[in-house]
Amino acid sequence: MRNIFAAFARIAMIVGLAGATGMPAGAQNLFDTVITVNDQSITRYEIEQRARMLSLFRAPGDPAKLAREQLIEDRLKLDAAKADGIVVEDTDLQAGIEEFAGRANLEAEQMIRQLEGAGVARSTFREFVRAGISWREVTQSRFARRVSVSESDLERARSAVSGQAGVRVLLSEIIMPTDGVDPQVMQERATRISEITSEAEFSSAARNYSATASRDRGGRLNWQAITDLPPGLRQIVLGLGPGEVSDPLPIQGAIALFQLRDIEELEAPVQEYSAIEFAAYYIDGGRSEKALARAARIDADTDTCDDLYGIAHGQPETVLERGTKAPAELPTDIAFELSKLDPGEVSTTLTRANGQTLVLLMLCGRTPKLEDDGPTDEALSGFIRNQRLQAFSEGYLEQLLAEARIIEK
Repeated sequence: MRNIFAAFARIAMIVGLAGATGMPAGAQNLFDTVITVNDQSITRYEIEQRARMLSLFRAPGDPAKLAREQLIEDRLKLDAAKADGIVVEDTDLQAGIEEFAGRANLEAEQMIRQLEGAGVARSTFREFVRAGISWREVTQSRFARRVSVSESDLERARSAVSGQAGVRVLLSEIIMPTDGVDPQVMQERATRISEITSEAEFSSAARNYSATASRDRGGRLNWQAITDLPPGLRQIVLGLGPGEVSDPLPIQGAIALFQLRDIEELEAPVQEYSAIEFAAYYIDGGRSEKALARAARIDADTDTCDDLYGIAHGQPETVLERGTKAPAELPTDIAFELSKLDPGEVSTTLTRANGQTLVLLMLCGRTPKLEDDGPTDEALSGFIRNQRLQAFSEGYLEQLLAEARIIEK
């Protein structure tokens, strides 16, 4: 599926949009029809607007050509949504806009203002997002129940989630407090929600029942690496197909439900570490020339953390600290500095004692996180179902393109 959201999930932070160079308009009337798709018009203005926006998004390829292709596909996607009775409500459209903007670390209105400053109309961006949401709903409603999984698919999925490839997911959440609520009422409500297959219905339920800040966004969360999720939740999420909702998950004081909106395999995995070993040698004088010069000599005379014992010999024990900690247990500043280093390398960026003590920080080594038993076959089947769903979607779009009456000028 030429998924609009997945295609630009890796867009860079949009910086300086207002200073971007616009594309010159032709001498012809901007609102002349240049493409007809099943008797629907695409104007020169729409193409120039989409091309301008794609340029700002750093989309690969020729922006003008890509704009024409996308707008043709968008007409067909929206037609298919209309035929299936799918309507994107304003609240869901706004949530989709916020989701897209969040990938560039921007608020929705901030992104729209920057686009407008660069000559891209608000309506251009809104229709771009609307087509993506509509197609996702079409794909789910038509093909979710038609996917199948083979043993070879499971083998490939095991490879994908075992560290040989990275996976990230797009989730929505509902967290319902159980305090003060009749248990039977709560269970019946949670069961009804778990049977939802529509993103719009789940969003409505989130707004009505969820207690988290995401309720105002219909429970929608941004893209997350699967490794960022708690291990137990990873398997639950991988067991879902797009649009499916997890079984009610009891947590302390609440019941949680998650809907998978999308899933994507990344080009490279993210390495996880269970422990970081480091050494810190403390030098009086802070960032004075004398202290920094001593740090430089120590750096030149040492290759490993063990060498620091010789440097500290005969001095108080407090001058040298060596330890092994889980990444989450490290102080933020130390963790950040260590993330830049290879084993044996040092950093002299940090100080302690209100700047009076220089920290010579050395990375001793990192312990890779050992693999657990891995996800269950049920969870892997969910991952594969998504891949099959994408294949159905791509095939359906190709069918629509083949059957369409497309006239280009």
